[in-house]
Amino acid sequence: MAPASSLGPGPSYTTTLRVEAPISRTLLADVASTVAGAGAVVIGMDLVDTEDRRATADVTLFARDEAHVQSVEAALAAAGVEVRHASDRTFLFHLGGKIDVVPRTPVRTRDDLSMAYTPGVARICEAVAARPADAWNLTGKGNAVAVVTNGTAVLGLGDLGPLPALPVMEGKAVLFRTFGEVNAYPICLDAATADEIVAAVLAISPGFGGINLEDIAAPVCFEVEARLQEALDIPVFHDDQHGTAVVVLAGLLNACRATGRTLSSCRVVVVGIGAAGTAICDILLGAGVGDLVAVDRHGPIGPACNEPHHVRLASRTNRRGVTTLAEAVEGADALVMVSRPGAVPPELVPTMAPRPIVFALANPVPDVDPFSLPEGAVVATGRSDLPNQVNNALCFPGLFRGALDARATSVTGAMKLAAAEAIASVVAPEKLDLGVIIPSIFHEGLHDAVAAAVMEAAVP
Repeated sequence: MAPASSLGPGPSYTTTLRVEAPISRTLLADVASTVAGAGAVVIGMDLVDTEDRRATADVTLFARDEAHVQSVEAALAAAGVEVRHASDRTFLFHLGGKIDVVPRTPVRTRDDLSMAYTPGVARICEAVAARPADAWNLTGKGNAVAVVTNGTAVLGLGDLGPLPALPVMEGKAVLFRTFGEVNAYPICLDAATADEIVAAVLAISPGFGGINLEDIAAPVCFEVEARLQEALDIPVFHDDQHGTAVVVLAGLLNACRATGRTLSSCRVVVVGIGAAGTAICDILLGAGVGDLVAVDRHGPIGPACNEPHHVRLASRTNRRGVTTLAEAVEGADALVMVSRPGAVPPELVPTMAPRPIVFALANPVPDVDPFSLPEGAVVATGRSDLPNQVNNALCFPGLFRGALDARATSVTGAMKLAAAEAIASVVAPEKLDLGVIIPSIFHEGLHDAVAAAVMEAAVP
């Protein structure tokens, strides 16, 4: 597997260097050439000042990682350009946090205050006490989602704990509001066990219309979701599982269309049977995939597996009884990997069927190098700087919007299938011809389409 740096510079490492050098007619061009020669991408240059025959400029660039930024600085120094300061724009973007609570109704007068708070609010409390369902209209409950984590599976970083998970939960809240007009609130729990997480969420649940579980490690996440959904009459959705699965299904639907396949005739291998992999298997089986092999770190899952969340899959997968990863991959139409770099040897991919469908979703480094795949392969990754990003944000804002609008009490299989079909449907045929199988999160009408489809599927 090629290292992460081979995938090139990207916006995650957007850096602005303030540089100073003797005034020259070619100064900016020389600086740009030096930066490009060091392998970075210049995305902006601004002349800041000229004084005492020296010029100061800001150079904004994409790099691969922090070490790459340092190598760019060294290249500039070797060229006689002084780097006075480096600003990491990603860190600047997060300064002070990414969300605010903003009132929907202004409080400008004494009358406003009396209605918003005491004494007028007492009447609303009494109304909700007499008829609890009125909370959906008279409070923000009907448009409020708790984004809950304990920080045990933060992105691809592992068990960082609840506080380092907060930037991710804030980011989710931003996406909920931006794309679904849903108010979402980060809830980072110092809770290790399923009992502790369930108790905490049940305690805060009256104020929310939905629960989005996030970055909770398997197998605890399975138990937490099941117990909460059984206890609550509002949707509970573990996004790492089901958001990923919905977008994978959407991409696979379009990949089949682009390659002349049908989902029911597709031979699919899923590598990595953790939270996301389990949900992917479930939704693909529910959508009609008949030949599916699930592969964990020991190989294809079979009757002898002993992990509880694998036993259920074993009874519905691996109909051909393959025993090795190589057997599973040979002749397969689609390979979906939610594992780790190097989990699938790259030499196995050419043994797949012609025009293979390969989803390498480990992040930030894909399971196999997407640039090493056979010609004609239909490829998706988890990276935003490559085409066909499998991004949960294509799903969860619209899904919760539709679920909240429908006053759904849970997220059903039908709602997830409807969301996947809606995501797939917004990709025009001419884009499929170019290998685009997954739309951009910014695609106009995408989230409205998901919300409408989910709402229709939620209503009996």
